[in-house]
Amino acid sequence: MRRGSIVQLVLFGLIAAAAGTTLALAPAWLPEPATREAGRIHFVFWFVTAICVFIFAIVAAVLAYAVVKFRRQPDDDTDGPPIHGHTGLEIAWTAVPTVLVTAIGIVSAIVLAKDDAAGANPLRVDVTAQQFAWSFGYPSYGNKRSDILRLPVNRSVVLHMTSKDVAHSFWVPEFSQKQDLLPGIHPTLHITPDRVGTYTVVCTELCGLGHALMRTQAIVMPQKAFASWAKSGRGGGAGQGTQGGGNAAPPTGQEGLVLFRQQGCNGCHTLEAAGANGTTGPDLDRLATYAQTAGKPLNGFIHQSIVAPNAYVEKGYPKGVMPDFGKTLTTAQVGALADFLAASVNKKQP
Repeated sequence: MRRGSIVQLVLFGLIAAAAGTTLALAPAWLPEPATREAGRIHFVFWFVTAICVFIFAIVAAVLAYAVVKFRRQPDDDTDGPPIHGHTGLEIAWTAVPTVLVTAIGIVSAIVLAKDDAAGANPLRVDVTAQQFAWSFGYPSYGNKRSDILRLPVNRSVVLHMTSKDVAHSFWVPEFSQKQDLLPGIHPTLHITPDRVGTYTVVCTELCGLGHALMRTQAIVMPQKAFASWAKSGRGGGAGQGTQGGGNAAPPTGQEGLVLFRQQGCNGCHTLEAAGANGTTGPDLDRLATYAQTAGKPLNGFIHQSIVAPNAYVEKGYPKGVMPDFGKTLTTAQVGALADFLAASVNKKQP
């Protein structure tokens, strides 16, 4: 093979490798990570993907180039020239994969060790799977129960998992970790949420006819809001006021205030009527102004903000942070909370 052909072959392979790697890494194939562990897992994924795509592109490009450049002509029946081994190439294609595989192994081992190590003072959450629902317990808060997984941001959390019946599998796409649950086996999963928001908890193991409906929410909250929610009563399901997910208490004049505190609203918002001074979300004492800006009547605007929080977001605040309480509260509870907020704002009007 002439020297010029070798140079062309190498250049073609490198260009193809660069193009293939860029095409593989440029799009956002994975969901945005919401835990520190997910960020590390994504790094390993892209590290391995970049190596694999780069090497594959070189091999495929060189193979395609050789097929086109050195194919036998239709009228050529002669024997090809004798080919001997090339010591330098053999050393290279043995040493390079060895180095790359070793690097993958080392990086993966470091990430696994870090992801398995719980931080100081981790929050324990008991996760129970049962056809076809999730439930969560908080031993540090009087064994408070909830059918929504609520977690404080930037705090180490250890999930202790149990299945009451068949095989289930816990998965939150933004957490990038999946844990199978089997009856009689109690695995643990360590996570450190680092992005406030609402995420979907999915069962990814076929567990019966209702498998597709075995979903709930994981709400990552500011630490102050989580502490307020965790210490507010013993209930904690979808706005429920009894332990273990019983029926909600009948509406009372104070139910809106109770819900406001129970759902952690006072940790994110300022509202004089509730004694809340949170700054993560908009000042709720200014709801009348926000409604006017949105061009909606006050009561309708408040109701929409509870059940569809991304429909209107006040300037200066990000979307996707406030939970969708339309999915976690009953219609009566949403009405009680909206009435409480409207009454609180109306009292401040001149």
